[in-house]
Amino acid sequence: MKSARLWFKKDGLAVYISHLDMNRCMTRAVRRAGIPLWYTEGFNPHPYMTFLLPLPLGQEGRREPLDIRIETDMSFEEIKSRLNAVMPCGIEITDVREPIMKANEIAAAKYEITAVFENEGEAQGFACGAASVIEGGVLNAEKRSKKGIKKVNLCEMIRSFDACAEEKSVKINTVLAAGNTVNLNAELLLSALFAEFAAQPVKTEIVRTGLLTQALEAFE
Repeated sequence: MKSARLWFKKDGLAVYISHLDMNRCMTRAVRRAGIPLWYTEGFNPHPYMTFLLPLPLGQEGRREPLDIRIETDMSFEEIKSRLNAVMPCGIEITDVREPIMKANEIAAAKYEITAVFENEGEAQGFACGAASVIEGGVLNAEKRSKKGIKKVNLCEMIRSFDACAEEKSVKINTVLAAGNTVNLNAELLLSALFAEFAAQPVKTEIVRTGLLTQALEAFE
């Protein structure tokens, strides 16, 4: 048995593939590629395939991890080549490596967010206002959890935040808490900021560019 961590990007129309369908998509791709997945033992065996931090629907991911186990000593380069030959448009395996860190070491995620407004004035106003609110340390929103809906201060889950207006667009670079214990969806952050200023952007785009450890080092 051999463990492999697949790093893939997801963009274009593929961002609208749900996590459940993404799981099915990857399972079918591995089978079509002729990669012998290792199956768990027991009463209901299933192929070992784990998305370490599922990407929310509608968001682009540039470096997303997926762990698999295979039954043969196939090279990482061959795994990558075979999978890319059968992947649907919008999903590409960018690298295959041996897992270095454990999934529970994921503590944050980097995002590049773009919000486009109707004019430069709205963009400038939102960028300045958003930066001021985050710096102030209070941005309340309702967050859904396993125990129901509760009111939380999103600023407590923001590790860094920078907003800059460029003509009609606002570019936001931010690092948000991510993982099994504390997790802030970039979409919730944006919605809370838009509600705070009654902002109505023409278009928004959220890109998760990487995962980080508690020390804000690249997760590998």
